[in-house]
Amino acid sequence: MGGILAYVLIFLISVASYIIKIRKKKKPNKGIKLPPGSMGWPYIGETLQLYSQDPNVFFASKPKRLFLCVCVCVFIILSISHDDHLINMYGEIFRTHILGCPCIILASPEAARFVLVTQAHLFKPTYPKSKEHLIGPSALFFHQGDYHIRLRKLVQSSLSLDSIRNLVADISSTAASTLDSWDGGHVLNTFQEMKKFSFEVGILAIFGNLEAQYREEMKRNYRIVDKGYNSFPTSLPGTPYRKAVLARKRLSKVLGDIIRERKEKRLLVKDLLGCLLNSKNEKGELLTDDQIADNIIGVFFAAQDTTASAMTWIAKYLHDNQKVLEAVKAEQNAIRKLNDESNQPLSWSQTRNMPFTQKVVLESLRMASIISFTFREAVADVEYKGYLIPKGWKVMPLFRNTHHNPEYFRDPQKFDPTRFEVAPRPNTFMPFGSGQHACPGNELAKLEMLIMIHHLLTKFRCC
Repeated sequence: MGGILAYVLIFLISVASYIIKIRKKKKPNKGIKLPPGSMGWPYIGETLQLYSQDPNVFFASKPKRLFLCVCVCVFIILSISHDDHLINMYGEIFRTHILGCPCIILASPEAARFVLVTQAHLFKPTYPKSKEHLIGPSALFFHQGDYHIRLRKLVQSSLSLDSIRNLVADISSTAASTLDSWDGGHVLNTFQEMKKFSFEVGILAIFGNLEAQYREEMKRNYRIVDKGYNSFPTSLPGTPYRKAVLARKRLSKVLGDIIRERKEKRLLVKDLLGCLLNSKNEKGELLTDDQIADNIIGVFFAAQDTTASAMTWIAKYLHDNQKVLEAVKAEQNAIRKLNDESNQPLSWSQTRNMPFTQKVVLESLRMASIISFTFREAVADVEYKGYLIPKGWKVMPLFRNTHHNPEYFRDPQKFDPTRFEVAPRPNTFMPFGSGQHACPGNELAKLEMLIMIHHLLTKFRCC
């Protein structure tokens, strides 16, 4: 028995020595320390803490806990006080372990700009393979470099102000039809109804007037993919993820038919599909049908849930703030009265002249912070403010915490659209992200919200 224990002990010592040796070899940038923080439990890290409480509370309390710990230790050892610089440093960057990954959290506008703008080449987008599989590996937000730049320019050009101004009449008609379907006195799920509306707007922006058959096939299969997107990734038959994978294959076929028909008819349309079909790189090469399909589905995913969530929150904030609601209604009813008298539909110029409603949209985006953070992965060891961000570690710039920081937005928990009478400080308001991977469809999203608000408040007694 003693011999067996000796062998086990020798084995464990050997394994431990090997692990220590490997870690020493891999230890980068000796002398540069990791940010302070806790890695939590093995593997799961602090994921449970993150998901079991308000994200604002979780992230906001991290710097406070760290600072308290550091203050106590330094007081005992050195008996000196900390200055504002130390407080800011610990509040800006710390480490944790969430979703199975070691992670550096960045909680300041300057840090977000560092990762997303000035040093963006040192950080790559990172998504689970299961999500990449459902959207398509050629979607622009999975990439960096020349391919990403090319695709981003195409999407931006098709969703630019000059392009979307031609969609006002169709979006307005779609909003009116959506609200007509609400008649009947039945209970509605606002978020699901807004998702339906956003999907139809996406169809308009991507395809223009799409045949009813294609539209219904797209809608039916996209809903299945959307439902399985955040489910557990397994190939077991009957599971939401497996159903989503099969629906994604059917979507590819539908998109292939639409692309082939557009090519055969040689239609020169300036919608997103037209831009993708006619684009050539410096070698004169066109995009493949699979690349086009992946990017179309990517645009749907990027646009639908976020915009629908924003419109749902807008409805809630208007309901909860009656004075704001009355001011928005007055602005929209004045536009409606003018259009009724002249027998004209809502126009592009009118959507650009809704000053208070636009502030309500911006304040709703700040309060809700639909995109609370973004994930990046360090492609090399990076030093930031004396701390090491190791290669391969995930990096999370926090938008929500910046949007709710009283240093940048006074009384941040109060819904106050008038705060946007003055432009926010640079890099403190990032509702659509920032840098090379910021949402290229943000102007379409805001237009969509303004048009829905106009029809909602002039048709219904709400909220």
